[in-house]
Amino acid sequence: MSELVTLRLAKRLAQETGCSRNEAQQYIEGGWVLVDGQVCEEPGLRVGPENRVVLAAGARAEAAPPVTLLFHKPVGLDTGPAGKPDAGLILPALTLAMRSAVDRSGIRPLKKHFVGLQLTDGLETQASGLLVLTQDWRVARRLVDDAVRIEHEYIVDTGTQVSDEQLARINQGMQFNGKAVTGLKASRQSETRVRIVLKTPPRGLIERLCTEAGLGLVALRRIRIGRSPLAGLEPGQWRYLAGYEKF
Repeated sequence: MSELVTLRLAKRLAQETGCSRNEAQQYIEGGWVLVDGQVCEEPGLRVGPENRVVLAAGARAEAAPPVTLLFHKPVGLDTGPAGKPDAGLILPALTLAMRSAVDRSGIRPLKKHFVGLQLTDGLETQASGLLVLTQDWRVARRLVDDAVRIEHEYIVDTGTQVSDEQLARINQGMQFNGKAVTGLKASRQSETRVRIVLKTPPRGLIERLCTEAGLGLVALRRIRIGRSPLAGLEPGQWRYLAGYEKF
């Protein structure tokens, strides 16, 4: 294709529709433009006269609002060092094929949704469960800056029968990294599983709690952050946080 007869997609769309170049870019990045029948989100793509460019019905020239993703981290996936969770380690897993069927957000997936994501909190590599990745500064402020106020709920598989005395020992709390850990709630989910609710625990705390109570830790899974549950997401799956959902 000759460089002399091609145009950037944003310029071509602006010429054909009469919109501004800025509006054209917003249409394209919003997933409203088709090139030869395929959605194209690249304003800089060069197109020639033989390429058919179509603006979809109902297109809106507006910036895509920031999104928040809920992801079920599988066992073995690294999330970065404690205190410095790294969204870049998660991004390869966020493929469209792994978007959960339970997603009822109505949000159309865009490439922009996977840029500038912040991982609000990590998990131990051998743990599984809910992670939150967000572009929204309000969500980040809630889950990072106000982390001490956010409840996290975990299911611990101990591999052995849990006694009332062991539950009571966990509920007593402990000193961890020089700080007193109190206010946690541990209850028996089954003979070998314990449900633990506490405020944004540091990594390693739950394993230490189990050790102090004379329990092993076969598996650890986070099933809730704030008011947002893991429910419905299989390991490796993700979904958008819907507009009506809050942490």
